[in-house]
Order: sequence, then structure tokens, then C-alpha cells
Amino acid sequence: SEQLNRFAGFGIGLASLFTENVLAHPCIVLRRQCQVNYHARNYHLTPFTIVNIMYSINKTQGPRALWKGMGSTFIVQGITLGTEGIISEFTPLPRELSHKWNLKQISGHLLLKGLTHVIAMPFYSASLIETVQSEIIRDNPGILDCVKEGIGRVVGMGVPHSKRLLPLMVLTFPTALHGVLHYVISSIIQKIVLFILKRDNSHNLPTESSTSVQSMLDAYFPELIASFAASLCADVMLYPLETVLHRLHIQGTRTIIDNTDLGYEVLPINTQYEGMRDCINTIKREEGMLGFYKGFGAVIVQYTLHVAVLQFTKIIYSTLLQNVS
Repeated sequence: SEQLNRFAGFGIGLASLFTENVLAHPCIVLRRQCQVNYHARNYHLTPFTIVNIMYSINKTQGPRALWKGMGSTFIVQGITLGTEGIISEFTPLPRELSHKWNLKQISGHLLLKGLTHVIAMPFYSASLIETVQSEIIRDNPGILDCVKEGIGRVVGMGVPHSKRLLPLMVLTFPTALHGVLHYVISSIIQKIVLFILKRDNSHNLPTESSTSVQSMLDAYFPELIASFAASLCADVMLYPLETVLHRLHIQGTRTIIDNTDLGYEVLPINTQYEGMRDCINTIKREEGMLGFYKGFGAVIVQYTLHVAVLQFTKIIYSTLLQNVS
């Protein structure tokens, strides 16, 4: 039973990771393409239009068009984790907060998160371009292209960019702000949800026969539900800021995206924002407040997938345990 429990915990975690990074990737591709598409007449605020456009892109370009840039998103996650580890190793900035935290610890911890996002920023930029660039005009990118282009962006070499490319200094504040806020919101929500779930679980004391099944579900699922709720809330609350961030990152990179109104044809990105404030004002003026939520339907599809996989894992897992016990 101990072995089974371990195996189950590993399996549940793996299913969750797989959903987050592989199954949900087409939602991320479309969400980003809609966010940077200032031409778009259709804002894709609902899951129905998003699924429709996914189908069209898949039909005209094949399934690879929906999973593009997946390798580079993994690389960016790796760079982020590595950077955070290295900085916390060589500086007094704490990677984890102890139970007896104080203001100095919290500010150091958040400074570490901000610095990490700033260092990973050029690679995030390169990965973002890979996920939105249309498959129609793209050569096969190598798995490490995002690293090469990220370094190229820092030293100012490599891909020819246009005059409108924003310097990395201009991108530093919005990138760090988005990263730190996402972390703060998701941490707070996660703590609250865990607290509520654990409190509810302590009231429903299980009977003897269901103990092993129940205690296993109680051990793993609250964590998963809490992290699911945390990512969802942070993504929804920061969606307008993410739209602005992605537009600033993509400007001047000569990126050609799919036409998200039709699902075929391509469009160039020719924005001329001067910075974060100008981008916010321009979107508000030209696309209205809903312009900040372009592609929001993809978030709904993404988290619906999550719920489905969570439920599915839970059912399989309960059945397995009951059969064994």
C-alpha cells in the first residue's frame, strides 16, 4: 500500500504536469496569437470561437501549428529555475520563506523572483516569438534556437530586427511586474484554498473501510486543486497586463502570425508603442477595454482541460485503490 501511495502521488503529479505543459499548449499558442493581433476583429472571448479557430488552423497547417514553441517554453522554465537557484545560492536572497518570515525576508524573496524574470526575459521573448510565429513561413527551428536568439537579443546580434524593436531596458519593468504579481497572487490563493480544503477535510472523518482511499485522495488532491485555483486566478487577474507585455515583447521582431479571424492567411505585426503606458492607452483607444482580453476563450479551454484531467485521474485512482484494498 505504501508503494502504491508513492506511485499514485507520482502519477497524479505527472498527469497534472502533462496537462499543464503539453495538452494545454495549443491554448497557450492561440491565446498569445490573439493577444498580439491588434488587427483582429474577432476577440475570441469565449471557448467556442477559440475551438473553432483551432480546428481551422489544424486543418490548413496540420497539428504542428498548434504545438509550436513547446520545446522553448520548457527551456525558459529551466532557465528560470536554474537562475533562481544560482542567485539564491550566491546572494542572501531567500528562495523559500520560513514560517517566521518578516518584511525583510519577503522583500528579498520577491526581489529574487523579479531578478529571475529579468534575466530570463530575452529567452522568454525568443520563446514567445516561436509560439506566435506562423508555421507557414517558418523554417524548422532547432531546439536551442531560443537560447541562441535570447543571447543574440542581449548582445544585439543575430536576427535582423526593425527600428521599432524596444530596448530590453524598456521591457524590464513590465516583465518583472508581471512575474512578481503572478507569483504573489498565486501564492496567496494557493494558501487560502489549501487552508479551506484542509479545514473541510478535518470535519469529514472517514470510516474505517474508506480510510486508505480517502487519506490518499486527501493527501494529493488538495495540493493539486489549490495550485490549479492559484494559476487560474493569477492568469485571469493579470490577463490585461499579459496582453500588454506580449505586445511590447513582440514589437519590432518582424514576426508574422496567423490570421486569428480566419484561421488561414498570415499577418505582420507592425505596432509602434513607445512603452507600457503608451501600449495601454493605444489598446484602450483603438480596441476598447475588451481589447485587453483578446483570446480569453483559450484560458477557459485550458482550465477546463485541467479540470477534466484532474477528475479523470481521481476516478482512475479511486478505482485502483478500492480494487487493491
